Amino acid sequence: MIWPAAIVLVLVLALIFRLGLLAYAMYTLLGVVLLSRYLTHRWATALSASRECNRLTAEEGDDIAVIITIENSGNLPIPWVMVEDLLPREALLYSPPRLAVMGSRVELTHLWSRSQKNLRYQLKCNRRGYYQLGPLVLETGDLFGLHRRFRVLTQPHFLLVMPKIVPLTGYAISSKRPIGEVRMTYRLYEDPTRISGVRAYQEGDSLNRIHWRATARTGVLHSKVYEPSTVAGVTLLVDFHQASHPARNEPRRSELAITAAASIAHAVSLMGQQVGLVTNGRDAADRIRTEGWASDWRTREAANVAANVRETSDRLRPVVIDTRRGGDQLQQILEMLARLELTDGLLLSELILETSSRLPRDATVIAILPHVTHEIAISLGMLRRRGLAVVAILNMFETYEYAEAAGPLMAEGIETRHMPDEAAVAEICAQYWLR
Repeated sequence: MIWPAAIVLVLVLALIFRLGLLAYAMYTLLGVVLLSRYLTHRWATALSASRECNRLTAEEGDDIAVIITIENSGNLPIPWVMVEDLLPREALLYSPPRLAVMGSRVELTHLWSRSQKNLRYQLKCNRRGYYQLGPLVLETGDLFGLHRRFRVLTQPHFLLVMPKIVPLTGYAISSKRPIGEVRMTYRLYEDPTRISGVRAYQEGDSLNRIHWRATARTGVLHSKVYEPSTVAGVTLLVDFHQASHPARNEPRRSELAITAAASIAHAVSLMGQQVGLVTNGRDAADRIRTEGWASDWRTREAANVAANVRETSDRLRPVVIDTRRGGDQLQQILEMLARLELTDGLLLSELILETSSRLPRDATVIAILPHVTHEIAISLGMLRRRGLAVVAILNMFETYEYAEAAGPLMAEGIETRHMPDEAAVAEICAQYWLR
């Protein structure tokens, strides 16, 4: 409104002082301003757009094709339109970036009346994650630069890139024996397929428990005694707190932790054993759902900010997928690992205290740790004293770091393994193969 107000003021002064040429110039300029404002409004309201993606679930290394269609439904040609399909800043950082853009997602073009144009580009998925594609921002204006308008025209799409899985040909960390059942040191329940002995019949024993051969041989009722056993399984405990992952090691260490967790979950699931996940990371889908994104932005900068990830979180709810077996269990864990983000919520010791009641004793707890404090060692030791089998995988570059961090864990009786790189993911499990 500054330009029209200034023109009107000068026009009034020109009329007062009878400056005809200046008044004529102000009339002309005012007409140009009003016409530009009108045309800009017409051009902006005539624009519409849509986005198409060939798929929204991908693996690392896959290419995603994105097609943006821009349409001018008005009777007037639009001299210029700037199109930008927004992507989160975090997806474009590092080398290589999480999402590599092939083609242009920003383009300056023009549209004739009742016409449309397509903008095509591809995304190469270099790293797992949950990415918001869009919204699409269109900006247009008059040729003099007096007025500009922009519109947010498309709902975002959400691309899920699944974590990398390192193939494991066998896994038996919890049992230290070939794949199969595991004999436990405490009685969870009795396995009727494994008989450990015979005892005298007790009142209340069911008929299918009676050992008929011993009964016939002695003439006195005897009952079978079963071995206490359970099925091997794993509860993955992943430390994804920001303070545990120094910036100098990122994103390599956090991504290695996700790869290790996904690979172990995949191997355990293929063996038909139960698997679960507990972590203090942040679910990206939950972040988007709670923080949301608004479409009533007044500036392009506001639209860009809304498309990016907030660095802090005040939500302290842990991410828990209960340990169980099932056809969809692995897929649920892999999708959660794909969406997992570093956050500043619960510390690992606090996470263990919060979720210890939900950790089943019939599954090994495998903790994937980027560093170890005395609080973490004591918390894991508490789980071991409760009867859980606990193994710690230390996600560290150097051997001396591993040796220093393993000390407090070994003092608590916790077995540790060193994971310096991706090749070690399979090697860690290979140490337990018995053929």
